[in-house]
Amino acid sequence: MSRLSFPVILASVAVSLAHAADEPRPLRLLTPERIAALSDSERGSWNAYLERSRERALAEGRLLAEECRAAGNETSQPAPNRSSEFEIDGDTPLDWFSKPENRRLVEVLISYQTPTGGWSKAVDYEKGPRSPGTHWTSQKGAGWHYCGTIDNRTTTEQIQFLAGVRTATGDEAAGSAALKGIDYLLEAQYPNGGWPQVYPVESGYHEAVTLNDNAMLHVMEVLLDLAEVEESYAFVDAERRAAARSAVDRGIAWLLAAQVRIDGNPTVWGAQHDPLDSAPVKARAKEPPSLSGGESAEMVKFLMRRGPVTPEVIAAIESAVKWFEGNRLTGLRKTKNEAGKTDYVPDPESKEVYWARFYDLGTGKPIFPGADDGILYPTHAEMAAKNKVAYDFMSTRPRDLLEKEVPRWKMRLEKERG
Repeated sequence: MSRLSFPVILASVAVSLAHAADEPRPLRLLTPERIAALSDSERGSWNAYLERSRERALAEGRLLAEECRAAGNETSQPAPNRSSEFEIDGDTPLDWFSKPENRRLVEVLISYQTPTGGWSKAVDYEKGPRSPGTHWTSQKGAGWHYCGTIDNRTTTEQIQFLAGVRTATGDEAAGSAALKGIDYLLEAQYPNGGWPQVYPVESGYHEAVTLNDNAMLHVMEVLLDLAEVEESYAFVDAERRAAARSAVDRGIAWLLAAQVRIDGNPTVWGAQHDPLDSAPVKARAKEPPSLSGGESAEMVKFLMRRGPVTPEVIAAIESAVKWFEGNRLTGLRKTKNEAGKTDYVPDPESKEVYWARFYDLGTGKPIFPGADDGILYPTHAEMAAKNKVAYDFMSTRPRDLLEKEVPRWKMRLEKERG
């Protein structure tokens, strides 16, 4: 197999002229050996996808190197970093987008749109437009990192903002950037219907189909909004709307196929899945291959509200609801321990109901991975005693699913059945 059959990532965030267009790092999940083992039709579509991804990555590197050369700089500078992400309220009224101060933000967003059409995360747009020779990403580390990405609501939020401005004001530049972002989402979709966390594809767990932090969910929501001609997307052409509908349909088909089975019984999903065989895979040390309580609840909610009412979708929803009902964690109280860390202690009087963030793929029991040591602990307390607790390892999101969404889903089913 040619070395051109899989993409690789570039050398560093501060890109030097000598290395900006170098071959990026080989992928870990989408290796030539695994691609070669696919059927003829699958192999052809994956090779085409990966070659396009590779070409995009190299083109971005060459462009940044050219900018640096023209500016007389030996290296690029990272984009200014911001700890919080760019987000807009989903209920934002359309007239808000016509505010004069948004014109400046449109200019900045367009300047930080990657040549491929996405955006990187945690960029401080308040610092003004990107200057030539400045990277599109603020993310430091080994490689061309998170450039662009759907992680942390990135790219989908920028598209929604720009589409809102275009519809509210007629700003053609905002509309063109939104369309380019939509094309990015469509191009980034894997041949099997899932979406990677980063595109052009970046080595490591970024190659996985990513449900973590509802990344794939947000993509499907945006594409479905424009496919159904929501107000902000009235300017989108019929061809893109049809492509968006097809992409969502393929995304849902992937979800149905990837629903994890334990002892033959369908359950829920992982936070990230192997791009080829769809099995749950690990990300960071604190994110092992597992079933996900929180992300799965949000995905089931999406299927209940906006998925097609087909026998396959109904079966997926019913089996997931059954899993949530059988995996409640009760008798726990959320508190702070002596070190000020969040903890969950036994309390038979507690009325709270929780679900773990992670459940073991073999036993189906809750697991609590240490962010520092990577050990899988059976209780939150044991994990917290030996590790820094970086985020909440419990979730209450499935409670709303069972108490609010299930009744609404049953009403939808009755309506659909007449």
